[in-house]
Formats: sequence, structure tokens, C-alpha cells
Amino acid sequence: MQDEKGVAPSRFPASRNRRCPPVVEPRASDVALARALALVRDLRARCPWDGAQTRATLRPYLVEEVLELEAALNDGDPLELRDELGDLLLHLAFQLVIGEERKEFDAEAVTRTLEEKMWRRHPHLFANAERPDHETWERTKRRERGVGSGTLRGLPSTMPPLLKAYRLQERAAGVGFDWPDAKGPMLKVKEEIGELERETGNEKREAIEDEVGDLLFAVVNLARKLGIEPNRALERANDKFTRRFEAMERLAERRGVEIGRASVEELDRLWEEVKALGFAHGQSL
Repeated sequence: MQDEKGVAPSRFPASRNRRCPPVVEPRASDVALARALALVRDLRARCPWDGAQTRATLRPYLVEEVLELEAALNDGDPLELRDELGDLLLHLAFQLVIGEERKEFDAEAVTRTLEEKMWRRHPHLFANAERPDHETWERTKRRERGVGSGTLRGLPSTMPPLLKAYRLQERAAGVGFDWPDAKGPMLKVKEEIGELERETGNEKREAIEDEVGDLLFAVVNLARKLGIEPNRALERANDKFTRRFEAMERLAERRGVEIGRASVEELDRLWEEVKALGFAHGQSL
């Protein structure tokens, strides 16, 4: 059952939703977010291209903007971050306005849904309850997903595999299916390497692919138990490799070595020289 704005009524009475008033109230400057909605309504009314956009046509651009925002977050440039947040806000406003046009929901309904979700997940702030631990948090999210919904259900099919592995393991840990410490995952990684070595001798591609997947899954789990976000760790490794490889190319050029024609031994010597010089943190050669 939904109200006229397309939102299911709260499963809690209003008096239980907010026994404790919020400490932070909206600011006068928050009206700026409303201007973004007004801008998109105007664009869709007067610009043929904007008016013709649908959720399907906007989806690729939305994904692109999220990736550009992620890059800005990694770079740490506040001006770049401001611009990318603005681009993402534009797409969020588009999706909200399309929801209005289709009479599915509006900004009030979306915000109300967000508020109620956060009230349920923070009972220690809004309901005079104890601060929830991780398992309680996961139980709350399972209730929100619906009766009969499995622990691992609800993750987007389009979620990047590395992140999905992390979230699957996180959810399983939320119901107690977890190693007590990092020693178990460490041994599991070694076990998976051994299994991969055995399969590579058989030259069965599908079996090798399965073992590579198992190894990656185990490494993600090890990272989780060590408190490391695997995607961030891999990004840093990518950046380090890029800096070292580019430094190796510059060193090879100075030595008169053509990368594409050099032997593996020559390249390995250059690589080790670059590593010894410490070209991993943005130094220039």
C-alpha cells in the first residue's frame, strides 16, 4: 500500500519514529538543492533534448558521473569535487523530476523514505535505544528487505564484482558466518593458491577460471578481516605500478633502450632499478 506520493506508510507510528528530536535542523542555504529541481523542470519544459531524456537514456551518463566523482574523491581537489558533485546532483534532480512527471514519487517522498530508514537504523539517536552493534544493524536491514528475504539478497546485479564480494562477506559476517581473525582467511588464500597451481597443470580453462575466482574472493575476505577496503588497496597498487612503469619507460629512453624490443632480462633490470630508486610515490625521474 502506498500513499499519494508513492511511498509505503511507515511501519512505525510517528511517535516512535522520532522520540528524540534531531540535533541538526535544515539550514536556510539548503534551498539551493530545490533550485536544482527547478532548473531541471525548466530544462525539460523548454529544451527538446532535456525534455526527451528518459531513465534509460540518462543511465550511462549517471554511471559515468559517479565514476568521475570517485576520481575526484581520490584526487582530493575540492574544486574538482565541487564540480563533480554538481554534475551528480543534476542527474539526481533529473531522476526526481522524472518520478514527479510519472506521478511515482517526488522529492518529499524520497526524503521521507530516507529519513525513516535512518531512524530505524539509528534507534540510539531517535528512539532512546542502545547503540546497535553490527549484527543488529544487519538484522534491521534484512527486515527492511522484507520477510523471507535471504541475508545475501538485494545487492545490485550491476555492482562491481570486487565490491560485491566484499558486501557478500560483510553480510555473511553480520549473521555470524565469519572467521574469528585474519589467520583463517590468510590460510584460505594459501589454500586457494595451491588449488590454482594444481588446476593450471590440467589446462582446463573453466576450472582455472573458477580457482582464480576463488582466490580473488579469498583475498577480498582477507582484506576485510585486516580492515582494508580492497578496491582502494587495488587502486593504490594500480597507481604504484603506473608510476613505476612510466619511470621505467623514461629510464629506458635515457639509456637508449627501446621498450618494445628489449629482452625480459633488460626490462627486469630496469624495473628493479626503478624500485630501488623508490619511484612509487610520485617522484620524477
